[in-house]
Amino acid sequence: QVELVESGGGSVQAGGSLRLSCAASGVRYSTYCMGWFRQVPGKEREGVAFFTSEGGTSYKDSVKGRFAISRDNAKNVLYLQMNSLKPEDTAWYHCAIRSGWCVGPMTLYPYWGQGTQVIVSS
Repeated sequence: QVELVESGGGSVQAGGSLRLSCAASGVRYSTYCMGWFRQVPGKEREGVAFFTSEGGTSYKDSVKGRFAISRDNAKNVLYLQMNSLKPEDTAWYHCAIRSGWCVGPMTLYPYWGQGTQVIVSS
């Protein structure tokens, strides 16, 4: 059974940094996509950054140049380094994993973590 556990959220002032972690266990996919998503209550969940099993990365336009996604394969941990944080980055951040490529709707991700909250104050 796949399990994803996020950590690293917190409260910071605008311009600050946080590093989120997603510890994965039970993953048996040979080809996969892992992603960080965020959601604000009352709004749709949106994809923020994605990491493929081949090491490819992609980002939502509004976080390019500020966020960096990476993975420690030895530890099975996915990271999201968030710099120059803005109040509009405030959200619950979730990691998710699916087999295959980083294309298609969020409904293709069968496994999700419980989330970690990020609050950015102005």
